Amino acid sequence: MGRKALIDQDELRRLAGEGLSNAELAARFGVSESGILQAKRAAGLSKPMLDHSRAIPWKLDRSHSQSGPATNLRNLSSVAQGRAIPAEKLNTALRWADRLVAGGLDVAYEPERGFREVPAGAGRSLIQRVLAEALSALEPTQD
Repeated sequence: MGRKALIDQDELRRLAGEGLSNAELAARFGVSESGILQAKRAAGLSKPMLDHSRAIPWKLDRSHSQSGPATNLRNLSSVAQGRAIPAEKLNTALRWADRLVAGGLDVAYEPERGFREVPAGAGRSLIQRVLAEALSALEPTQD
């Protein structure tokens, strides 16, 4: 069993700030890229992972993970969690969600069939909730 490599966090911050890639950093410190990713997390250099489980409460089949509904839900979830996304992607997701809510629709998911639009239930639909969370996060930036 080898000893744990020591990565100087100040040096890591400096080199990462200069734009070195993870592969270049790994070679410089003599560790794997995974080791660099772990060191970046420990040094606070990585963005926290987003949790999209509130917006996508299903285990998606791989073939559906990049579909329009999945992408729109992830984008709205990202905004709700404070992440900036390109305006074009945000506008697409907002228009999609607005259309569903205005039409009294929600989304359902089945691994065999994928996403489909369904009538919204009597309570607040998934789309209504995700849209409301995204809009709430956007409020401070709008005039």
